[in-house]
Amino acid sequence: MTLLGAAQIRELAAALDLKPSKSLGQNFVIDSNVCTKIVRIAGVTQNDIALEIGPGLGSLTLALLQNAASVVAVEIDHRLATQLPITVSEHFESPQNLTVINKDALALSELPVQPTVLVANLPYNVSVPVLLHLLEKFPTINSGVVMVQAEVADRLAGKPGTKEYGIPSVKAAWWADVKGAGSVSRSVFWPAPNVDSKLVSFTRRATPGDETLRKKTFAIIDAAFAQRRKMLRSALSSTYGSSAAAELVLQSAGINPTLRGEALEITDFCAIASLAPDNF
Repeated sequence: MTLLGAAQIRELAAALDLKPSKSLGQNFVIDSNVCTKIVRIAGVTQNDIALEIGPGLGSLTLALLQNAASVVAVEIDHRLATQLPITVSEHFESPQNLTVINKDALALSELPVQPTVLVANLPYNVSVPVLLHLLEKFPTINSGVVMVQAEVADRLAGKPGTKEYGIPSVKAAWWADVKGAGSVSRSVFWPAPNVDSKLVSFTRRATPGDETLRKKTFAIIDAAFAQRRKMLRSALSSTYGSSAAAELVLQSAGINPTLRGEALEITDFCAIASLAPDNF
């Protein structure tokens, strides 16, 4: 197999008369060494079915095909989705190992196979919603590495008590342990983005409750961080009808009402949500 370099990426784009779309978050990776590194960090093996979101012109796709049993690539851009199998057939001896789905990742509810690992250069404008959606809908995804905007990576991997910790950190923690996995230079992209990028790795673990509890918990998380400088009894006052009512719930859950949302872990939010009424 030959991986794609900067010249090949630009040639492909020119042949397709493709101008990278800002609205679709199209910043293509042009450094094959970075693609190889991402796959290595993700620990992809021949036992894995890899899911890739936004494969673009295929640089990371080819690196994945070198290591995985098969790859499912989800691409929203029709031109890119059509071209990808052609590119793979020209560079890889087993193109049948690739399945391309021309669809918005946020609309995915089923796949023809059960992916075991997620490896993707996620579109920066929807990276958090896409990651959370995939973790929710595809429980067979056991681990993964995604490349996102540096600020988003810090939030996803944020720990309680830090300024980075917030809604993405807590919601991702419902499904997985998340941590930072390194920085990526702007120079490996075409066009070069105006922001820095980082890698985030995750490993799935058992969820702290069922889907009913998750929905209640996420509503509590949203309310707690909507005004993150407020104490929880104030931040949740509209949720429970008054500050006094919120304080009673928090005390019953064993949570200090004067704490702020950034001090709580996912299990703490679950404790609060478990006391919410069924019609919450």
